[in-house]
Amino acid sequence: MTAAGFEAPGGPEVLRAETLPVPVPGPGQVLVRVAYAGVNRPDVIQRQGFYPPPPGASPIPGLEISGQVVSVGEGVIDPLVGQRVCALVAGGGYAEYCLAEAGLCLPVPPGLSLAEAAALPETLFTVWHNVFERGYARDGETILVHGGTSGIGTMAIMLGKAFGLTVIVTCGGEEKCARALEIGADHAIDYKAGDFVEEVKRLTGGRGVELVLDMVAGDYVARNLKCLTDDGRHVTIAVQGGVRAEINMAEVMRRRLVLTGSTLRPRTNAFKTMLADEIRANAWPLVEEGALRPVMDAEFPLAEAAAAHARMEAGSHVGKIVLKVG
Repeated sequence: MTAAGFEAPGGPEVLRAETLPVPVPGPGQVLVRVAYAGVNRPDVIQRQGFYPPPPGASPIPGLEISGQVVSVGEGVIDPLVGQRVCALVAGGGYAEYCLAEAGLCLPVPPGLSLAEAAALPETLFTVWHNVFERGYARDGETILVHGGTSGIGTMAIMLGKAFGLTVIVTCGGEEKCARALEIGADHAIDYKAGDFVEEVKRLTGGRGVELVLDMVAGDYVARNLKCLTDDGRHVTIAVQGGVRAEINMAEVMRRRLVLTGSTLRPRTNAFKTMLADEIRANAWPLVEEGALRPVMDAEFPLAEAAAAHARMEAGSHVGKIVLKVG
């Protein structure tokens, strides 16, 4: 099979075509003939040499796929051979065939294209876990989401609105703020034009938000905490602004703030299967009804994976980038 990988870390140009053997599914796994693969920020960080795959995972980038099941391993009853699925994977998505855990496969319903299906798992799993499970978001609360037009940001807007949240996002520039509002955000703050802390205070009448979904970290953390109401929750899912933060712990205690975070890729298959079950029961019906669709940015052929990474790194995209494989 053909895959897009790299020998040594570097810029987008290090991605090149490789010829590899087709993998064989083990117990609990299925082999998917890949139609599309999602492109995500962790793929870029892996290519740069800062996010190695967990033990046992494919070194080929790619954390989400869509396609057709062509064979199954021992003990797999569902999905069946021939079924169209999308799946969260720990690696290997940038290839013509990819292994997936059967428990992490979701059926592609009629009306959902395979390109859209490939753009769902990584953001849907990440947002569901961090906003609703780690962040305990509840109907009627307000959430601040950084990176409002990213894949994660657009999914957070749509899921938040579907489950009764008021969603405030930050974006870089008026155009991206306008797009975020079109997607469904209640408010969009141009962080390049003003102080998002003061804007959140104004938008909430000084009360603050119950939850912050943070993809920046670094010096944003202390500013995020100023946006939180008492008993607020701060969830970090990326550290694009740096891994270190300085905060006032007396303020955390006085206001009973909760700081948490997670990264999904290294979690056990058992954990991710339980998460998939939660999504299947609570969020996937929205997909089946046509009420939830990913915001699509651009599609590149597998041979142009380097161009897809370059677009992501440029930061001009809105929503999801996918690779057409099959």
